[in-house]
Amino acid sequence: MYKINGHGHLLPKPEEIPNFMQEKGIFWIDADRKYMRQGDWKRPITDKSFFLEEKMEWMEQNGIDHEVVLNLSQLYANGFDRQKAKDTIRFQNDFNASVQQQYPEKFTTGFVVQAAYTDDALEEIERCVKQHGLKLLCLPTHYTDTDGKWRSIANKAVEPIFELADKYGLAVEIHPYDAPKMIALENIYWRFHLVWMCAQTADTYHCFTLLNYHERFPNMRVCFAHGNQFGQVNVGRRVQGFTGRPDLFEGTTHPNKALGSSNLFFDTLVHDVFSLRLLIERQGISQVIAGLDDPYPLGEMESVPGCYPGKVIDEGVEHNIITKEEKGMIWKDNVIEWLCGANKSDFLERLRLS
Repeated sequence: MYKINGHGHLLPKPEEIPNFMQEKGIFWIDADRKYMRQGDWKRPITDKSFFLEEKMEWMEQNGIDHEVVLNLSQLYANGFDRQKAKDTIRFQNDFNASVQQQYPEKFTTGFVVQAAYTDDALEEIERCVKQHGLKLLCLPTHYTDTDGKWRSIANKAVEPIFELADKYGLAVEIHPYDAPKMIALENIYWRFHLVWMCAQTADTYHCFTLLNYHERFPNMRVCFAHGNQFGQVNVGRRVQGFTGRPDLFEGTTHPNKALGSSNLFFDTLVHDVFSLRLLIERQGISQVIAGLDDPYPLGEMESVPGCYPGKVIDEGVEHNIITKEEKGMIWKDNVIEWLCGANKSDFLERLRLS
């Protein structure tokens, strides 16, 4: 079975990060590769497969044929001034592009833009598509606007970005981060990763579907990270609110209308076979893609006791939620559909599957 992981991450090596990134406190990695850092923040590097050569070894050991590498969440550039955001994003996107160019059969890499600076974002999309041949746009669930306020990526000010993504038929990944900057709570028990990141994704899915972006931008195929786990559970409450208080939803689209949309996708990283069942029942098997979120410990990593890459997908077969044929769709066909839509030939040739 050919396996494509639709949700992975990769760190540049310490020596690949330009000096200005550390000088300005943006992002850097210790020379011994033990910590990644940003200002006063640090996070341990918990697996060797954070880095390219070790990543490929990990993929081979776990039967992963191809991996989609998203941008680093630390480099969304939220709250950065315009030039700092531009420099940071350019570094991130050029690094990711170099990985895809060096190993096209192994990696598909994404690029990021900062929605607060619309003109720069549109220019960067053009550059990444035309110069680098990248076709996966990574967006945060929320961003800091120039007035200092947090906004969902699904709002009218961002529509020019979606229009250009639709024009180029891009795949889009919507991924949460920066919850501690948005929510005034003490940072304990990993609550911002375990609870609030899921809430961020559900919030943007709420706005995205109410604004009917899935129909307004039909050539843009959007994947919501971590299965949009809270968003699947929340459908009934959204319908109740939409029905009970129509005065609050003037000009928007009924929540149920988005369910099963052919250009909305969700990865399998829900850590729970019963959540996987709900995801499939809500959205349909064709809209579910394999996603591991490696090499983070909240990903499906064998370094976590009882876990391994693809565990919840295997459990789906064991619990008769999916068939072995549908398992193959999740690992391959559905990922290709998200990444390529109707234009699959170049991608299949790159993977040597044509």
